[in-house]
Amino acid sequence: MQVRLQTQPKPLPGQSPLYSGTFDCFQKTLVKEGVRGLYKGMAAPIIGVTPMFAVCFFGFGLGKRLQQRNPDDILTYPQLFGAGMLSGVFTTTIMAPGERIKCLLQIQAASGEIKYGGPMDCAKQLYREAGIRGIYKGTVLTLLRDVPASGMYFMTYEWLKNILTPEGKSVSDLSVPRILFAGGMAGIFNWAVATPPDVLKSRFQTAGPGKYPNGFRDVLRELIREEGISSLYKGFTAVMIRAFPANAACFLGFEVALKFLNWIAPSV
Repeated sequence: MQVRLQTQPKPLPGQSPLYSGTFDCFQKTLVKEGVRGLYKGMAAPIIGVTPMFAVCFFGFGLGKRLQQRNPDDILTYPQLFGAGMLSGVFTTTIMAPGERIKCLLQIQAASGEIKYGGPMDCAKQLYREAGIRGIYKGTVLTLLRDVPASGMYFMTYEWLKNILTPEGKSVSDLSVPRILFAGGMAGIFNWAVATPPDVLKSRFQTAGPGKYPNGFRDVLRELIREEGISSLYKGFTAVMIRAFPANAACFLGFEVALKFLNWIAPSV
């Protein structure tokens, strides 16, 4: 739904927009395409989600180690932000192709013009038409989205963990509800930063060849000129509904996995 809201064209004078909001988009998609329509284009991101999160947390850990003189050094919040930004650089190589394919499959489902038979067919056609550059179209915008957003993501999580830790207790002993809250809020802060570049990325990745010769600058100018600054937050409600539970579960899984690894291999 997020991509559909972000890429819907501006209505002509006297016409209503294709979707009036998140819940209208949800209802129309469900009626027209069924439950499967809500998951259009998700196969590519789902295939990449496990390696993406592995690389994401690896990048964050590497970013922390690069700034520590000793393993026990406590990093400042700006340093944690920097470590998070590095993780965003690492994940872009995995995220960009999946995002491109997801966006194209979702808008074709909304328009009714079927060009791609699925994720693999979409990837093959993109490669045949423009080579590897066609698959990685929008990579710069993915970087502009994920680098600062990942910095905010990890910094917010570490900040909330410290705040929620009772005095005299260790951060590693934080209860499950508090981890869930910190992870969920980190997801919300992440998308508060990520949404404007994500809107630009979705528009750019689904545009026809040559539509935006100057890249995201043309997309930004067009959106501001035609729909105003608020257009940069299209789909914000849809992504916020997903952000809290998804990221709460993500960080809980990370903390559980970390404790398990420390238990079976404490010296590693």
